[in-house]
Amino acid sequence: MKQRLAAILASDMAGYSRLMEADEAGTIARLKTHRIELIDPAIAKNGGRIIKTTGDGMLVEFQSVTDAVKCAVEIQQRMRRRNSDVPQDRRIEFRIGINLGDIIFDDDDIFGDGVNIAARIEQLADVGGICVTAAVATQIADRLDVPIEDLGEKTLKNISRPVHLYRLGLEGSVLPASPEEKDAKRAVSKPSIAVLPFDNMSGDPEQEFFADGLTEDIITELSRRHELFVISRNSSFVYKNQPVNAREVAEKLGAQYLVEGSVRKIGDRVRVTVQLIDAANDAHVWADRYDRRLDDIFAIQDEVTAAIAATLPGRLEAAQRDHLARTKPANMAAYECALTAKVLHHRATVADNKQAQALIDRALALDPGYAHAHAWRACILGQAWVLGWCEDKDAVWAEIVAELERALGLDDNDADVHRILAAVNVNNNELMTARYHQERALSLNPNYDLVVVQQGELLTWLGRPEEGVEWIRKAMRLNPHHPERFWSHLGKAYFAARQYGEAIEAFMHLSVMDHVQHAFVAACYGWLGDDVAGSAHLKKVRAIAPDFGLESFLATLHYARESDTQHIRDGLVKAGADDALASERHRVQ
Repeated sequence: MKQRLAAILASDMAGYSRLMEADEAGTIARLKTHRIELIDPAIAKNGGRIIKTTGDGMLVEFQSVTDAVKCAVEIQQRMRRRNSDVPQDRRIEFRIGINLGDIIFDDDDIFGDGVNIAARIEQLADVGGICVTAAVATQIADRLDVPIEDLGEKTLKNISRPVHLYRLGLEGSVLPASPEEKDAKRAVSKPSIAVLPFDNMSGDPEQEFFADGLTEDIITELSRRHELFVISRNSSFVYKNQPVNAREVAEKLGAQYLVEGSVRKIGDRVRVTVQLIDAANDAHVWADRYDRRLDDIFAIQDEVTAAIAATLPGRLEAAQRDHLARTKPANMAAYECALTAKVLHHRATVADNKQAQALIDRALALDPGYAHAHAWRACILGQAWVLGWCEDKDAVWAEIVAELERALGLDDNDADVHRILAAVNVNNNELMTARYHQERALSLNPNYDLVVVQQGELLTWLGRPEEGVEWIRKAMRLNPHHPERFWSHLGKAYFAARQYGEAIEAFMHLSVMDHVQHAFVAACYGWLGDDVAGSAHLKKVRAIAPDFGLESFLATLHYARESDTQHIRDGLVKAGADDALASERHRVQ
């Protein structure tokens, strides 16, 4: 046996039995994820050694008290961030106690009074908090920027003498940030936005409730978007009924962008105006006006909230893109890398996809715990997989699945994670699994245009194209600046609904069509009996994809009903697809 002075960190998980009873497999999986991605790396980084683990806790030895406290603060601060969007009854939270004392080591286990005290004070810590003894508090008082609160002397179970305890606050930084830590802070930065209370311009006191409710609903809806940092209602409403200077308010709230608006009642109508301001230069990024009849003021509130919450993130993203284009930072932070990767992904070319992969990899190198970036890496790889831009499709598919598992483990409440899981399952013809994730994405963010348009796509594959058209049209209304590919989704939905003229019109909105879109247009003309136009589009199909084959093309579609697959097959045959294929086979021979 050996004996030496050491700092002992004891931790356990609050509510472990309750969480295990409610969802044993899910709790174990999430706890394992936290261990792998956060807790064990934090212990290793700070020079700790795990001595013993139980189902819900562990004992860790540190040779330095400072390192033990730094590790504890990092774990609790990052767990608090991870839990920010998790329902209270599903949160995994820890209590941590730290003591400095003589420890007896025997056969890779530890014993002694110092260990017992660490275990006892951990039970007195707040959920998500840290409790330390006087010996620890004395050591760190002048070394770390951590608030320390005196709890006085406490009597601990099976400890004969009272022990003086302290609570550590988690608000301050542990040490002055190193260059690496500064990069890490930048890595998780998101565009910050504050929604100021909307002004009631009506002179009608009853409209005050409408204005306040509208403001609160917009804040709530924007908070669903994980790519934004939204200032809380309590902070924003400090400025209610006060004249404001945009730059001063933004500086005090720590916001890059401000949303201002007003509500005015005019007869039996209500007018809502809203504007988005870039606080750095007091420039108006976007503005809009909504005029509605005053039949149901709460329905108006919901409608206007949905429109603003759907439009603002797109306008913010465009402003961020413009800023990046102007500044071209040498060391982009994770959010900036992910944003640029998304833009490249939407261009849908081989070169842009390759560059998007490099940027999303950079984002994850800067912030490995960035769930949103893991989800988008799966999306970008999925684009390469679907369009055949990868050499080893099996290996890429395995990467896609792994990325989505990581994203889901990090944040089960990110609508993008479930949206992309739904898309991947559609491409794997697992339509029922896709439907589960799609519905989860919709419940998390019903005003996200990419989720809404995908609902229309999925309904089309499931044989409900008329409903699909309605959802895709809704996505277009939610985001008037929607990606061009929305027109392609709409054209495919109209085709499945046997509305060929509307389908052709939708496809004609595309500035450039790929061979798949030309094939759908050819099938439309086939059903309309226009052989000349159908043949012309089949020639374009062949020019873009010389290896195009009817059956291989149909195999890439995901219709749940065989009749829908037969429908496009018949349309292509009517347009002359069989003749074109026969001519191609004759030419090759």
